[in-house]
Amino acid sequence: MLEAAPLGDGWILRHKSGPLPASVPGCVHTDLMAAGVIPDPFLGLGESEVAWVGRRDWTYERDLTSASAQEQTDLVFDGLDTVAEISLDGRLLGEVRNMHRSYRFDVTGLSGRLTVRLVSAYAEAEAVRGRLGERPAAYAEPYQYLRKMACSFGWDWGPTLVTAGIWRPVRLEHWSTARIARVRPLVTVDEGVGVVELAVDVERTRVEAPLALEATVGGVRARAEIDGASGAVRLRVPDVRLWWPRGYGEQPLYDVELRLLHGDDALDVWRRRIGFRTVELDRRPDAHGTGFTLVVNGERLFARGVNWIPDDVFPSRITRERYRERLEQAAGAGVDLVRIWGGGIYESEDFYDACDELGLLVWQDFPFACAAYPEEQPLRGEVEAEARENVVRLMPHPSLVLWNGNNENLWGFRDWGWEPRLAGDSWGEGYYLGVLPRVVAELDPTRPYTAGSPWSGSWDRHPNDPAHGTHHSWDVWNREDYADYRLSVPRFVAEFGWQAPPAYATLRRALPGEELASDSPGMLHHQKADDGNGKLERGLARHFAVPDGDFDRWHYLMQVNQARAIAAGIEHWRSYWPVCAGTVLWQLNDCWPVTSWAAIDGDGREKPLYHELKRLYADRLLTLRERDGGLVLAAVNQAAGDWTPALTLRRMSVGGEVLGQAAVEVTAGGRAVARVDVPRELTPDGPEEFLVADAEGLRAVHFPVSDREVAYPTPEFDVSLAPDGITVTARTLVRDLLLQADRLDPGARADRGLVTLLPGEEVTIGVRGWKTPDAERARAALYCVEPTR
Repeated sequence: MLEAAPLGDGWILRHKSGPLPASVPGCVHTDLMAAGVIPDPFLGLGESEVAWVGRRDWTYERDLTSASAQEQTDLVFDGLDTVAEISLDGRLLGEVRNMHRSYRFDVTGLSGRLTVRLVSAYAEAEAVRGRLGERPAAYAEPYQYLRKMACSFGWDWGPTLVTAGIWRPVRLEHWSTARIARVRPLVTVDEGVGVVELAVDVERTRVEAPLALEATVGGVRARAEIDGASGAVRLRVPDVRLWWPRGYGEQPLYDVELRLLHGDDALDVWRRRIGFRTVELDRRPDAHGTGFTLVVNGERLFARGVNWIPDDVFPSRITRERYRERLEQAAGAGVDLVRIWGGGIYESEDFYDACDELGLLVWQDFPFACAAYPEEQPLRGEVEAEARENVVRLMPHPSLVLWNGNNENLWGFRDWGWEPRLAGDSWGEGYYLGVLPRVVAELDPTRPYTAGSPWSGSWDRHPNDPAHGTHHSWDVWNREDYADYRLSVPRFVAEFGWQAPPAYATLRRALPGEELASDSPGMLHHQKADDGNGKLERGLARHFAVPDGDFDRWHYLMQVNQARAIAAGIEHWRSYWPVCAGTVLWQLNDCWPVTSWAAIDGDGREKPLYHELKRLYADRLLTLRERDGGLVLAAVNQAAGDWTPALTLRRMSVGGEVLGQAAVEVTAGGRAVARVDVPRELTPDGPEEFLVADAEGLRAVHFPVSDREVAYPTPEFDVSLAPDGITVTARTLVRDLLLQADRLDPGARADRGLVTLLPGEEVTIGVRGWKTPDAERARAALYCVEPTR
């Protein structure tokens, strides 16, 4: 049987002051931090102080002995970042240049000093650029010239920390006769029967040895002989239970075991979990344009999605537990689809395992983002090799439902001035419309592929045409009011978002000793978007008076505005299902403490937006919309059964008087939307009125004018302690009440975000991690909208 010996211990990092202890998996930055050589780049202005690290070459070393009774010993690296020369006892084993691949070297009988010399990613990228010529990109750093996580060169939410290291596990594998080199599982469903086809490649030391494959899944066993270097085994599993996205059914997973046999001896074993389900992407033309609807097990879905970036700019620090926590947060907010964005990585098995278990659909970008990528060597061969490896690696996971060629590169070619600058040079089109769809069609025909996001499906249309395929909505954040989300109905909104600063406790940790202000040095350094604060304040000014010199108020209102902006988009687009078939928020998470579009900040704290997502992505949603000169109530029902709620409409004054009310009948069918016109006599008018819709604990509120025009009363409320939280009782209208629990204790968390209370109403806010509950301290951590003065 193949024996694996981990090689995580005993490494050193060569440094001018002498050898430093090194962690593997890890990277140079984390090793230098652990040794006290560099400061934490996440704190203060530390990022700038460590910029030199990415410009240096680095060397990792350890002693290695390959002694074994087995016939062959391989040295296996699951991931090297990025350009490396590997030697053993002075003998060159190989040279590599791709972070997204694994590598294997025959070291049978060899021992000595193992050396991994890592070349500066800058040096490699600049050398490739010198050979192949300049290509345009959204950012100045040369990330498109090598196969490395692009966002380590910085992004409009991320620091420039250009890593190097042995970022995934390394081990020795000892084996004899033969080993399993690759298993390509095709999992399908045929009229209730699960079909598993395992295509297997083997590597041999003895060509003549007779080999066989034996596979088991769901109590079914099958055997097949191997002739040469490859073979296949097929199993049919009757009456399989289907794997469903969360909210649509359960997520049964089946263990698959494949053994490579020589006679009665097992030489190697491959184990995975699979799920049985079908997936299609409906892109048929219709009266509204060209659709983009995911269909799982025959069920058409409105995708409630989030974009995922690497959860740490040093991805070797992301543990299985951290993946699970972050993805449980996503599921807890009603999310059912996670898009792995193309400027990051193919994530570890831990990520996809958690998605399989939680019922989170995965949209996987190939790692290309916001740049023109050369198609010549040495990049072209690397792109195909990495695609082949990762497509096969991720195939067992039922959560994976879509392959996507790139992020915004087709759009960039057409709209960002690339075409004339390129003057005929290659820029990546051959990858997205050639190499990648060919690889997916050959290796993984069970899943759909789309050339890019956004992509309208044809060069005959604008790549970001909202009526066709996927659409990225960024004009709103960059130039317009978030109310303008309501001016169009894209077929699928794959990116849209609005910024807000991270939680207060996150800022206090990241900017120690700084007097916080919107434009203080640390705040500006931890704001990477072009004119980010300017866009924040212009966006706020359309709805609220921008606080002058009051950081706490500024911080609160920016959180409110972010939640309001996202609500404006999602409520509108969900109300147009099935024309619009999904929204994918930019973004779920952050990779460091920063002002960004994230719902969960870089310390893992949930912003008010996160809690707002719970409402926006719930199976059932009420929303009040202005349409065709009137007011419409939409009852959005993503549950399977009909929904006939007891619905009440109340026209109210801001002083709390009920000016008119009515019970309204509405029935929304399963997975459908029902719309009801609001009676004219209940339509609010002017700055002193608003409309409230209530049904089964759900609420929608509509004010006919912007917040800065509303005649809000001075908010009055009482606060008392409750078991594991506080109770707030309103004596006036209290708009967007927020308990910032991390102001009570950095470890404290509240179980809800923004809540609007009518006079006499109360809410209990659960708080965990609060060591010394106190009602007056809680009052000081409560914020709400106040009248404009």
